[in-house]
Amino acid sequence: MKVILIGHTQLSRKFREILKEEFGEEVFTDGQAIALTAIRTCYSPNKPSEIIPKEGAKYFGSKATDGQGGTEADRLIRMIFASKHTSTLEGITFNFAVEGVSRALLAQLTRHRAGFSFSVQSQRYVKFGSGDRSEGFDYVVPDSIVNGDTYRVRECINGEVDEFKSKEIFDEVVEYLQRAYDDLRDVGIPAEDARAILPNAAATNLVMTVNLRALLDFYAKRKVGRGAQSEITQLAERLREEVVAVEPWVNQFFEEA
Repeated sequence: MKVILIGHTQLSRKFREILKEEFGEEVFTDGQAIALTAIRTCYSPNKPSEIIPKEGAKYFGSKATDGQGGTEADRLIRMIFASKHTSTLEGITFNFAVEGVSRALLAQLTRHRAGFSFSVQSQRYVKFGSGDRSEGFDYVVPDSIVNGDTYRVRECINGEVDEFKSKEIFDEVVEYLQRAYDDLRDVGIPAEDARAILPNAAATNLVMTVNLRALLDFYAKRKVGRGAQSEITQLAERLREEVVAVEPWVNQFFEEA
């Protein structure tokens, strides 16, 4: 699995010039500026473009009065998060390249619909034959199978029993499915129909766009300890790492999710 942050919401050049002219040096991330502008617009007599120029010193220039660290802006965002007024965080979006995940994970991931959009590698238009540019389909093996013990699963004609590790059983089935896919394509079956035999383990790639509110909700449901499958908990942690790298202030909300 590979997760890369392609891009995320940033202040426009015009809005940044307004802030620089009227507020001076930036002491906040783009995400914090967007969050504060949205939050205070709901409660302030000032116009959105005036929030940071007129109120920025108060929120970004003062220590948090709730004793939890950071600035007054951090305190305000914490209060909004606690009160569930998190629609104000929907304006902050992140675009990810997600590579080498299973179709089983994709089925789980796309159950998260509000605030998400997906562009997924097609098994209809991308051909996964051994002789195609893809050189066959990649696949993801669950951790429990990779680490599985030896199993006595096959009795021979002479009465002896062969022992196989779970990974060996898994690989054998996947190799058979690859040969079957190739055979179907060789006799003229179109890729859109041959794909019907590809397993849930078949790997895929996607571009995912999600706003901060939806991402925090996803993380709360899919993080370790919430009963989610291992692969999607790994995805949840990778997404968190990518977001926190560019918007460090968000980490506290992942911890509380």
